[in-house]
Amino acid sequence: MKALLVLEDGTVFQGKGFGAQGKKHGEVVFNTSMTGYQEILTDPSYCGQIVTMTYPLIGNYGLNDEDFEAVKPYGNGFVVRERCKVPSNWRSLETLNHFLIENHIPGIEDIDTRALTRRLRTHGTMRGVIATGDWDVTELKRIADAPPEMSGDRLIPHVTTAKQYQVSGDKYHVVLVDYGVKHNIIRWLSKIGCRVTVVPAHTTADEILMLKPDGVMLSNGPGDPKDVLYGVRTTQALLGKIPIFGICLGHQLLGMAVGAGTFKLPFGHRGANHPVKDLKTGRVYITSQNHGYAIDPDTVKEDKAEITHLNINDGTVEGLKIKGCPAFSVQYHPESSPGPTDNEYLFYQFFDLIEQQGGKV
Repeated sequence: MKALLVLEDGTVFQGKGFGAQGKKHGEVVFNTSMTGYQEILTDPSYCGQIVTMTYPLIGNYGLNDEDFEAVKPYGNGFVVRERCKVPSNWRSLETLNHFLIENHIPGIEDIDTRALTRRLRTHGTMRGVIATGDWDVTELKRIADAPPEMSGDRLIPHVTTAKQYQVSGDKYHVVLVDYGVKHNIIRWLSKIGCRVTVVPAHTTADEILMLKPDGVMLSNGPGDPKDVLYGVRTTQALLGKIPIFGICLGHQLLGMAVGAGTFKLPFGHRGANHPVKDLKTGRVYITSQNHGYAIDPDTVKEDKAEITHLNINDGTVEGLKIKGCPAFSVQYHPESSPGPTDNEYLFYQFFDLIEQQGGKV
């Protein structure tokens, strides 16, 4: 089945379609991970995006019931050099092709993903469209150049939980504000014994405090943090009253809550091999990342926050500690396993912070 990937700058890649038939529009990004395509496809932070995998063979271990990061995938398309048609793994339950068909996601293979990645690195992420079958290229170029339907302030409402729910635990009570949380964050909080109450993104500070939590987690999520100013206001109202731990988008919201600004990265950080330096210890951690925006270091006020981690590759801010408040954050994903256990300590650090603040078991 013929398929096309058309970028907003008019570049056309022709390949073979797989997965669902039809067309999907979104922001075209790339991920440098060698494995983890199931987690990537089901990460809500990819909402509205067409994901390109730079590793050449994808799908070789199939998909299973255990590695989902959300109840469904949120990506708009999937681009690979070559898909494996016959996966081999003892946990495999279905093929990548079948999964994409089930979830109405078109894929394209047999294109030069190196050339595509170089174009995105050189010119930045672009809007684009995947289309399978016979389409007029001029029409696809027009569609590619238009803003995607799923963008801006429409992203968070699409991925957040519709209603509050709980995950049991026998120690401290953590309220997790769901901006598009990966399930492994909840698994980690449960692993260290926390009882977790997951609440919708628009939950106010007063509503959170009425739940009498011992700590608050600000989750990851898609899009521009400037579209989530209600989350900034909620965070500002919670600062100083309760321990806070922010991850990815939650990190950006925490920074904005103390006056820091953000900016869009040219092509983002998406992969499982990003080196991050802890400025206190000098240790470098290999981290998993998925974000298109970052905290502007020049806007971090010294009397408000301390920069704790930096990205080795480009010097961007990867961690913050709020001064005078029990609150900290990281830009990367400590619940992922590129190290594989390098960044577990951050969850225990959050647990210790709750304990120091007199949390009740």
